[in-house]
Amino acid sequence: MSARLSGVGLHGGRPATIFLRRVAGPSRFVVGAASVELSAPSVARVDQGVSIAVGDATLDLVEHAAAALGGLGLRSGVAVEVDGGEVPLLDGGAAEITRALGALGVAPSSPRLVVARAWRLEVGASVYAIEPAGEVSLSCDVEFDHPLIGAQRAVFHGDPAEFAREIAPARTFGFARDHAALLARGRARAVPMDAVVVFDDAGLAPGCELAWPDEPARHKLLDLIGDLALYGGPPRGRVSAVRPGHAATHAFVRAALAEGALTRVDWIHPAPC
Repeated sequence: MSARLSGVGLHGGRPATIFLRRVAGPSRFVVGAASVELSAPSVARVDQGVSIAVGDATLDLVEHAAAALGGLGLRSGVAVEVDGGEVPLLDGGAAEITRALGALGVAPSSPRLVVARAWRLEVGASVYAIEPAGEVSLSCDVEFDHPLIGAQRAVFHGDPAEFAREIAPARTFGFARDHAALLARGRARAVPMDAVVVFDDAGLAPGCELAWPDEPARHKLLDLIGDLALYGGPPRGRVSAVRPGHAATHAFVRAALAEGALTRVDWIHPAPC
């Protein structure tokens, strides 16, 4: 069983397609004849999206696909084959990928990442705190100096249905004032207004609407889940992230693993019903 989803890459601005297939073994990203396990990639860049190395190729904007796999608990059984060098933006979140993955009928697996002890780390303006628990529990707090955002919180309790309903549809967002700088860095070449929420200085850019008042916090939580999935998570335990970003989250996970505050489980087994 497989599914095909096509669209445009947010950063490259070119057509891109993914094929989602049921496979044996750990979930993985595939480019051509090369593949890399979901929970063991080589991260190439973390600015305005996450790129990983797959063989000799670099695969961009993997975080939404990784979030769908992590949010649904599909740490084994799925191959994400990508044609175009970038996972397509699609709906701007992970809703389309989540629905397609659900149709594959793959059973969820337990986290490969576990919180071993209470620990806290500040990475610039970002703050992460973890503590052991018997379940997956994430909270994400954001704060933006903007009249429509301000301080917001979003949470995830590890339930795939909760992820599909409350988090996966939350779309990428950005600020109109930053677009020229992103283009100069080779990012955000394609910005479809139906898949991206753009804020101007006073409110929303013309043509944009929020699905929820706290959609920015929900999307930041979506990104957090995707970043954690690239290490085998979201972990079993409680994770609190304040003002998270891709670079900060990857720095936090690497440091937590090095300090033994997060540990890996070397096997994958079906989650209990």
